[in-house]
Amino acid sequence: MSVVTPVYNGGEYLRECIESVIAQTYTNWRYTIVDNCSTDDTQQIAQHYAQLDPRIRVHTNRAFLPIIDNHNHALSLMESDSAYCKLISADDWMFPECLEKMVQCALAHRSIGLVCAYALSGMTVQFQGIRCLGSPESFLSGRAACRRALLEDVYFFGSPTTMLIRSDLIRKRIPFYNPVNLHADEESCYDILQESDYGFVHQVLVYFRRHERTQTAQMRDFESILVGRVYALARYGRVYLSEEEFRRRSRERFSEYYATLASAALRLRDKKFWQYHRTKLALLGMPLDRWRLARAVLWRLALLLSNPGELVNRLRIRVANRSVKRGSPHQ
Repeated sequence: MSVVTPVYNGGEYLRECIESVIAQTYTNWRYTIVDNCSTDDTQQIAQHYAQLDPRIRVHTNRAFLPIIDNHNHALSLMESDSAYCKLISADDWMFPECLEKMVQCALAHRSIGLVCAYALSGMTVQFQGIRCLGSPESFLSGRAACRRALLEDVYFFGSPTTMLIRSDLIRKRIPFYNPVNLHADEESCYDILQESDYGFVHQVLVYFRRHERTQTAQMRDFESILVGRVYALARYGRVYLSEEEFRRRSRERFSEYYATLASAALRLRDKKFWQYHRTKLALLGMPLDRWRLARAVLWRLALLLSNPGELVNRLRIRVANRSVKRGSPHQ
């Protein structure tokens, strides 16, 4: 087992992350911490634990790398003889049985290339497990898993911290994560499941930390998750779905997407928001459809005008938010 943590200025939480690896009931692991030119005490913390445990090594990048590039670089440093790779973010940590349970699931079916599990975030269990006829499952063919993810409003892949990946699937993909896709972890699942199968452990195995400095928090305001799902469908829909299924699901996804953009237009989102979405749509060869957006805005306005109370509340919230941003008090 090769455990990998890419980190930049993660000193606040890194100790918990490292100690959770050391505390694993499964002990046949090697741990690589990749410091992306941190300016805090990340390097000192990582080196301290490397001196305490010979299974831990620290790599320091020569130059700062963008987040996806750094994840790819970290994966390139995994152990050359590892059978499985477990990436864990420096903000997160694993429960003691995490590696043991995930390895057991993977070994139950040698064709499994991806194992996922539930995560705890605060007091909330994150992500959805796979179920069939009301009963939990631990195995799906790669094709079946991707079809369900694309056709249903479920998300059971989780985040890199909740994933265990077969190492050979990583080694044959350089880079493993798509550098231009912020949600490259989701895209990677659809990619590797073309040639492997999917396992799920119905147990909370990791703690997934949410705070305002994470990349997820910074991009949440851009509605990045929704555009990521549009991207995944556009790229892999025809791989896993029939043409009829793909067209139907595309209509549903884009209807949802433009409804979200309409709400953003009514909230007078700034240029950065719209540039982000134009850039992501351009990757798919799909320019922002202004006419479709205008129709969605008119539809949203009609709904709001049918409920004047909601419209007034939204305007009040908008004015209040602007006042806060300007640093002025508001009534």
